[in-house]
Amino acid sequence: MPKVLNYQNSETIIQAGALERRMYIIIEGQVVIHLTDGKNRIEVATLKKGDFFGEISLFNNTPRSASAVADGEVKLASIDSVDQLKEFLIKNPPFAAKMVHMLAKRLAKTDEILLGKISEINRLKLMRDF
Repeated sequence: MPKVLNYQNSETIIQAGALERRMYIIIEGQVVIHLTDGKNRIEVATLKKGDFFGEISLFNNTPRSASAVADGEVKLASIDSVDQLKEFLIKNPPFAAKMVHMLAKRLAKTDEILLGKISEINRLKLMRDF
């Protein structure tokens, strides 16, 4: 069974670079996901009730790529293992369907960004060759 965790406004939930295996489901409130390059902080998503984040850490033993911060008071369910996630998804088919849909949307967005970067690299190569 997932644990319920509470966070206050502006409290860090996930710090980019941290090595941990846990995902979260938002029960109440909003969470802002952001990236930083050391100088600039880029907000990439604002998530709300029913949304999830941090799922990649359950499957990969790699540092967190983004930070997550509470936007107001936030209540989260934490899932700490793949087995716990499987059990949760079996017991919550509507959430399982939502998770598949959201992961497909995130993958499509990643593909779009990657294709844009490939186009940019090709344009730079063409300019260099002239």
